[in-house]
Amino acid sequence: MRIDAFELLIATILSAQCTDQRVNIVTADLFRKYRKAEDYLKVPATELQQDIRTTGFFRNKTKSIQGACKMLTEEFHGRVPQTMEELLTLPGVARKTANVVLGVAYGIAAGIVVDTHVGRLSQRLRLTKHRDARKIEQDLMEIVPRKDWIIFAHLLIFHGRRICKARRPLCEECLVEKLCPSSILKTGKVPK
Repeated sequence: MRIDAFELLIATILSAQCTDQRVNIVTADLFRKYRKAEDYLKVPATELQQDIRTTGFFRNKTKSIQGACKMLTEEFHGRVPQTMEELLTLPGVARKTANVVLGVAYGIAAGIVVDTHVGRLSQRLRLTKHRDARKIEQDLMEIVPRKDWIIFAHLLIFHGRRICKARRPLCEECLVEKLCPSSILKTGKVPK
């Protein structure tokens, strides 16, 4: 299955402080209406804001999307860059978004995606003591082989959504419970 790097970039910008479920609902219509970077630049910001309103922070996201599309058009011939350095020049793109695009669309392991799930699980498993995403990523990149960076993040995200939930982790169903220093079964309390 081929992943469209441009659509993934837009969806990842929209995903900030929003559920994947909501982003998928919004992007179903959005990607029919806007097919390329130029399309996002042809509409007034207020129209795009209405199109993405339900993702939250829609004014900032509109500014980021239109800013990124302007740069993609002017600097990158309408194509999504394939390097961390170039992606980070786009408005609204930080390391998490860049890592998602590089890993999922291009299969390039330039770093490790650190979202809320990866951060939480890394702390619970004592893979890091940090709370800052950049520091967590650095710690993980030192211990996880580069060839596994992309799949590692996907597995932690999946596990964090299904088993190692923020409020009520399902430790009794966890395959790595015996290795986990934060397990409710060991500590008797919900891990942070």
